[in-house]
Amino acid sequence: MTDEPPIQIRPALNEDLQSILALYAQPDFDNGNVISTADASRLHARFADYPDYTLYVAERGSVVVGSFALLVMDNLGHLGAPSAIVEDVVVAASLQGGGIGGAMMSFACDMARRKRCYKLMLSSNARRERAHIFYESLTFERHGYSFRLDLEPVSP
Repeated sequence: MTDEPPIQIRPALNEDLQSILALYAQPDFDNGNVISTADASRLHARFADYPDYTLYVAERGSVVVGSFALLVMDNLGHLGAPSAIVEDVVVAASLQGGGIGGAMMSFACDMARRKRCYKLMLSSNARRERAHIFYESLTFERHGYSFRLDLEPVSP
């Protein structure tokens, strides 16, 4: 057993963005193609415009070792019960398999339960087979189909 500090999960701060972008730059995620810290800061500020959208970090000691975003959406269907979506789940490559991803997903599930969500959804790229095994180990089930349509931006 190691004497590593426990994993702490908290909302991301602007000061965390450079560390988060470094995690996104991993070959298994965005492969070095990430936005600038300034653009990330502007986008992170927009999260506050959503009623319940939070970017989280997982820290070990004072080092950001993982991140994910959690969106809780209100619904008119399902008798008004909200639903939750997890996005952009990432863990430092050298620390994968060490419980960080599990801690983040447990946190996300607990948050969704507290907010009375009837489901928690996430999507994972079809080529990320290790991620699929990980999510299934946490009792996530493959459900339905995920569809994608790449859109061209409209000029202003």
